[in-house]
Amino acid sequence: MLHTARVIERSSFLPPMSAAVEGKADAASLDLEKSQDPNVAVIDDGDVGVPEFDDPNADPDSAMAGVAEDDSPYPEVRSAVANTDDPTILVSTVRAWTLGLIWAIIIPGLNQFFFFRYPSVTVTGIVAQLLSLPLGRLWFRLLPNVKIFGLELNPGPFSIKEHVLVTIMATVGAGSAYATDIVAVQRVYYNQTYNFSFQWLMVMSTQLIGFSIGGIARRFLVQPPSMIWPANLVTCALFNTLHATEYAGIGERGGYSRERFFYIAFTCSAFWYLLPDYLFTALSYFSWVCWIVPENVAVNQLFGVTHGLGMGLLTFDWAQIAYIGSPLATPWWAEANVAAGFVFFFWIMTPALYFSNTWYSKYMTISSTHSFDNTGKYYDVTRILTADSTFDEESYQNYSPLFLSTTFALSYGLSFASITATITHAFLFFRKQIWTQSRRAMHEQPDIHARLIAVYPQVPEWWYAIIFVSMFVCGIIVIEVWDTKFPVQFFILALVIAFLYIIPIGMIQAITNQQVGLNVITELIIGYALPGHPIAMMMFKTWGYITMAQALTFTSDFKLGHYMKIPPRSMFHAQVVATILAGTVQLGVQAWMFTNIEGMCDSEQKDGFTCPSTVVFGTASIIWGVIGPARQFSHGQIYYALTFFFLIGFICPLIAWLISLKWPNSIIRYINFPVIFSGTGLIPPASAINYVPWAIVGFIFQYVIRRRHFAWWTKYNYVLSAAMDAGVAISAVLIFFCLQYPRNGTIGLNTIQAWWGNTVYTNTADWNRTPVISLPVNGTFGPKTW
Repeated sequence: MLHTARVIERSSFLPPMSAAVEGKADAASLDLEKSQDPNVAVIDDGDVGVPEFDDPNADPDSAMAGVAEDDSPYPEVRSAVANTDDPTILVSTVRAWTLGLIWAIIIPGLNQFFFFRYPSVTVTGIVAQLLSLPLGRLWFRLLPNVKIFGLELNPGPFSIKEHVLVTIMATVGAGSAYATDIVAVQRVYYNQTYNFSFQWLMVMSTQLIGFSIGGIARRFLVQPPSMIWPANLVTCALFNTLHATEYAGIGERGGYSRERFFYIAFTCSAFWYLLPDYLFTALSYFSWVCWIVPENVAVNQLFGVTHGLGMGLLTFDWAQIAYIGSPLATPWWAEANVAAGFVFFFWIMTPALYFSNTWYSKYMTISSTHSFDNTGKYYDVTRILTADSTFDEESYQNYSPLFLSTTFALSYGLSFASITATITHAFLFFRKQIWTQSRRAMHEQPDIHARLIAVYPQVPEWWYAIIFVSMFVCGIIVIEVWDTKFPVQFFILALVIAFLYIIPIGMIQAITNQQVGLNVITELIIGYALPGHPIAMMMFKTWGYITMAQALTFTSDFKLGHYMKIPPRSMFHAQVVATILAGTVQLGVQAWMFTNIEGMCDSEQKDGFTCPSTVVFGTASIIWGVIGPARQFSHGQIYYALTFFFLIGFICPLIAWLISLKWPNSIIRYINFPVIFSGTGLIPPASAINYVPWAIVGFIFQYVIRRRHFAWWTKYNYVLSAAMDAGVAISAVLIFFCLQYPRNGTIGLNTIQAWWGNTVYTNTADWNRTPVISLPVNGTFGPKTW
């Protein structure tokens, strides 16, 4: 709920948020750092806050011992979730559905618009959560209570359950649908533009088929009390605080209300963004060292922010800082692990590899989302394709092998490491909790929340079956009616993979907040099984990976509804309708952008619509789908060494675990290798300009302010994060449609756009992608045969 930005290519693990740390955001009257409860781990920023039990072989119901039957056995849940319910509270009203549908249009539309832009910004669900409250109250005060088609227009005060339903509708489809990238890549890379029916059926199938699986899995992942889903606790706490008669946090009750603070911060953010986005864009691309020596290639490779390593440290653009996620919404211990991984792999290892010319890297820029041929130009995939967009072996041999920039290649190695590291880390550090709580999930008695939600009619299994069958049919239609080169049996295999992984990975995420992604696994499977078919590869990966990810997203929302006592059938209808609407809106926004924005997805698009994620997705389609992993990562190939990262990912958590056995209180307990390996998964297109300021801001708010001014942090931290995101988003939309899009972008062309503050960073070797070694005309590099 805090941040709905879609996981970009290669990122196979979501950095966790501390259960107790996040859970106490608004219910800090129970200070978990000082908790004496023997069933909760002591929190010191480095602990994940998962309840620990001394005897993993104890009776599955022992967690309930000593805990009152009218509350949860978990302190994190008790601190954030109300243990009472009033079934008469309004839920599925005309007001809730109207506000929810409006948000289901606005937020997905804005996020899809910004998804193709760099730097991007994501409108988070907390924006809808905060703004819906005054809108709902205004509705109650102004509109008459008349009936329309038998439904009351204004049945009473805006309730907390209406608020939850609105927020769920706003966020369930807020992030850009993964399958929209298939449509974009087809258009940009393979000159294929299938009609809207193909696009809509594919997006609906990939988005909703996971919903059906998640619904069936709810008995394992939602109903058991041990399936905590800690990321939902901050949302529950905020709902309860906003609807409380008095402030529920700690410290003084004075100061601005959350709503007023949000509006002030939102206004300041919106006005400030006019500087780095339009009037003084060098504040965003703050490569100040490169401005001093613009022609020095080595310095530009190290200090550049577009194709370099960004060692200049600073930016004054919130869109850059929050590009990888808000630094105010991730606990400091996770941010510190990500920062440590970034420094080691991208500020130490990357320069060492680059300047030693490993993988012929000096012939390319050090960081790029694109792939290259052996002349140093962008790889032209059309030269190795047949007329029906399949691989042509002879043309490939006559053209060039595919080369990656150093950061891009290393990011694949880190994604390999994150797969094994996550599994190893979860087994070594959480096997007792996972095993104990998994047994509880099968046998434990329902807690107070499960008993309260049981009052409402449950969603019949056949409702989920209908969704599954209909979306399965949509998938078959997409595969068979259009020329996708995707055999149906692989579609079934992709769904089987997602179905097999949903329960174990869901349990790990519900307990530890760690999710193992299936994108790299699915790429490997289809890459070796069906090489030379890029569209088929993208479709297999999407159905295999995003089906599970969507299932867990829906399951997480189920748990939020479980905590907030939302009738399950109202949840079902709201999620399905909002997902369909959001996906349709995103396709419409995307189609408009490709039709009306000049140079869309071009690397030098004047308004920043360079489609960084689409370029990464498209490059992956060439690597795994056209050329195939056998020609890239098998023994004897250029990037074979990257496969050793699988072993590195397996060994590192093992070493950390052995050290923790010997010195349990050492700093090793703060080191989380899955976060280290996967936290930099957005590089490229992200760079140090996104990671380093993110870590600095995170340290200030999540460590310094949180420790020294905890009452302020509790009340305003997440509100500030939402206000900054929303201010930047609204400002960027207004700037684009008022100043950049009209008159074909000529407003201020010879004045504002031409002054030093808007051009200095473009006159550098970094911006111009200058490599260390420039080839002569018709010169090539790399192996002679491939």
